[in-house]
Amino acid sequence: MICLITELTKKLIKIPSISPRDLGCQDIMIDFLSNLGFEIKEININHTRNFWATKGSGKTLTFLGHTDVVPPGNYQDWNHHPFDPIIKNGILFGRGAADMKGALASMLVATKQFLERYPNYQGRLSFLITSDEESSAVDGTKKVVDYLISKKDIIDYCIVGEPTSNIEIGDCIKNGRRGSLTADLEIFGVQGHIAYPHLADNPIHKGLPIILKILSMPLDNGNDFFTPTSINISNIHSGEGNNNVIPGTLFVQFNFRFSNEISKEKIILKFEKILKKNNINYSIKWNLSGLPFITKKGVLIKSVIKSIFYITKKTPILSTDGGTSDGRFIAPLNSQIVELGLVNSTIHKVNECVKISDLKILTLIYKNIMKNLFI
Repeated sequence: MICLITELTKKLIKIPSISPRDLGCQDIMIDFLSNLGFEIKEININHTRNFWATKGSGKTLTFLGHTDVVPPGNYQDWNHHPFDPIIKNGILFGRGAADMKGALASMLVATKQFLERYPNYQGRLSFLITSDEESSAVDGTKKVVDYLISKKDIIDYCIVGEPTSNIEIGDCIKNGRRGSLTADLEIFGVQGHIAYPHLADNPIHKGLPIILKILSMPLDNGNDFFTPTSINISNIHSGEGNNNVIPGTLFVQFNFRFSNEISKEKIILKFEKILKKNNINYSIKWNLSGLPFITKKGVLIKSVIKSIFYITKKTPILSTDGGTSDGRFIAPLNSQIVELGLVNSTIHKVNECVKISDLKILTLIYKNIMKNLFI
């Protein structure tokens, strides 16, 4: 088993599938699943490749994942070439090893083993794979979900292979995610010579007290599933670096990671109320990356916890922290969603890696989840 998982992971890592280009990873997966009897529907849009694969009928368990990776950065900073997978002391190195080509290989091998052991299972297995998760997420999972909705297709249970483990496989699983809302705020002033401030209008001076008011505005206290909504500045810029020029504009980018205790409309209302109250000239653009979603304890969470304990003898903690995931696009289907994957300590970093033994453990957990749901 370890040999097959390792070889599959290495094959996927060798392909420099920097988001949103797949460059052949999905061909490997489609060929593997086709040999297991899955029906494949490819939904490719622009530079993004997607596929929806199904086998069986009844309650549906979907493995959700992505073949794209983030850029490796400076190749010279790696101990080995990022797209030339190397195994050293039981550890596999390469871009995408943990996020999430290793998990994809585990999903495939777990499915193969499950079908060989339980050919008469009761249910439907499916894969939803995209190459547009690490970039814009415009032409990926969201578009496949639109297709499923048009076909009145249903996903009952969804396992997202994102690297959710912190120290050991299965020590943490995600049963939801916070929403993400970004505000691009531009405050306008009047450019002028810095020695004659009375002839200009400095947008930085106008903006600073408003920024402080926004950062301190009350939103919510969170709940049993989510921490309170956070507000952070992700970018701020004004001027061109000349020490004798008062700039004409100030750009500030805010990001809200919000709970289900508050709506995006309420955040926007509170934000813009501060701006209008201070009588400034501004423009603003809003971008919603995803709404918050939560899966409460039910069939899927119980099955995942049971499987993790059966394999590792440890009980995972449930969490909703971290960034967004493609699970947000599945949530409108009213599916039960759990994110469970490899250890996340090296993801997006130089020398990204995964323990070979962790690939085996994750495969066994995935296989046991299928058993708990369908046998």
